Amino acid sequence: MSRNDREAAVRRLLEQAPRPLPPEIHAEAVRRGGRMLRRRTLARRALWLLLLAASLAFTVWALTARPWVEPPSETTPPLSGW
Repeated sequence: MSRNDREAAVRRLLEQAPRPLPPEIHAEAVRRGGRMLRRRTLARRALWLLLLAASLAFTVWALTARPWVEPPSETTPPLSGW
């Protein structure tokens, strides 16, 4: 099938009147779309809550462990009697 034949076939399809759809399809699509939006919103909120919990846990860990402070040297004896 050449390109011209394909274009002609597409033009014929587009020029035809659209087929009527059963009325219950619209209600079903609206119901499914609403469910998808609710699920997407719930998933987005859960991910934000997870991100908030992870950042809070990291902050608490950083404040208690203080990884930026150099640990004291354990190889040098303490200076006493100077």
